[in-house]
Amino acid sequence: MDGLLTSRSINQTINAGYAMRGPHADRVPLQSISKLAPFSALIISIIFVNYFAIRFYLLEGFLLKKVYGKIYTTMNETTRRGFVNHHIAGSTKLLILVIAAYPFIDVAFGTSTFHSSFAGSKYVTQGDVLLVAAQMLIAMYVFELFYRPRISPVSVGHHIGTIMIGQSAIAISLNLVREKDATIEFILCTVWGAFDIVSEFLPHISIILYRVYPTSHRFLYKIFRLSCITTIIGTVSETILTMYLFGGLWTRWTIAFKLTTPMLHLLFASAQLWGSYNFYRMYKRQERIIAELEAGVDPEAGSKAEDAKKDRVLVNPRETGELTTDTISHYGSEIELTDQMREARRPGS
Repeated sequence: MDGLLTSRSINQTINAGYAMRGPHADRVPLQSISKLAPFSALIISIIFVNYFAIRFYLLEGFLLKKVYGKIYTTMNETTRRGFVNHHIAGSTKLLILVIAAYPFIDVAFGTSTFHSSFAGSKYVTQGDVLLVAAQMLIAMYVFELFYRPRISPVSVGHHIGTIMIGQSAIAISLNLVREKDATIEFILCTVWGAFDIVSEFLPHISIILYRVYPTSHRFLYKIFRLSCITTIIGTVSETILTMYLFGGLWTRWTIAFKLTTPMLHLLFASAQLWGSYNFYRMYKRQERIIAELEAGVDPEAGSKAEDAKKDRVLVNPRETGELTTDTISHYGSEIELTDQMREARRPGS
C-alpha cells in the first residue's frame, strides 16, 4: 500500500512538473485587470491633456528651440510636426519601459497576477500600472493620427489595429462572466506592446538624428542600418514569443480569438517589416552618397539615373520638395530623401 501511494505521489509530482513547463500566463487566473479599468476613459483623457501640454507649452513652446536652435526654427510645418512627434513618441516609450517593465515581466513570465502588489505598495497593483501604460501607448497612437500631416497607409492600419485591440482587451475584462479569455488576451497585448516599445525605440532616435546631422552620412548609414537590423530581429522574436504563448494557451481561447489573433499579428508584423524595408532603403541611400562623395562624383549627376530606377516617385511632383523622412513614422511610409541629396550637393559636405 505504501509503495502504491509513493508511486502515485511521484506521478503527481511529474505531472505537475510538466504543467509548470507551460507559459506562466496559462496559470494566471481569470480576473479583472485593474480596479481602474472602469475609469479608462478618464485615464486616457488625462493622458491626452498631458500630451497637449507637453507638446504645446514645453516642446514647441521653448525646449526644442533652445536645444536645436536654427535646426528647429527653420523647419517647415510638415518637418516640424514629424520632429515633434518623434520626440513625444520616443519619450513616451522610454517612460513606459521604465514604469512597466517589471510588472510586465512578472505577470507574463514570473509568478505574479494582475492583483499582486506593485513594488510592495498597499494600494497599487501590477494590473494598475499595466493598464495605465497601455493607455499611454494607445493615446500616443491616437495623438500621432491626429497630429501628423502625412502618415502612410501601413502606419494607419497598424495604429488603428493597436488602438482597437488594446481598448477591446480592457473593455472585455469588465465582463469576465462572458469573456473567458479576457485575462490572457490582455497579457498577449502587453507582449505586443513590449516588443513595439523596445524594437521601435531606435527608429525614433534615428529620424531625430537625421534631422540634426543631415550631412553626417557615415553616421547616418550606421544608425539606419542598425535600425533596420533591430526592427527585423524584434519582429522575428515577437512572432516566436507570441505564437508560443498563443499555442500554449490554445485551449483557453474562444473561437473568435483563435481566428483574429493570427490575423492581427500578421498586420503588426507586416507593418514592422515595412518599416525595416524603409530603413534598408535609407541606409542604402547613405551608402550610395558616401561612395559618390569618395569618388569625387557630383551626387546629383551620379545618382539621377540610379534614383530613377530604385526610388519611385510616390507623390505629386509639386509635393516633392516637402517630402522627406519626416513622412515616415516608426513603421515607415513612402520615402524620398530629396532634401538629403540637396545637402550632399553643397560644397564641403
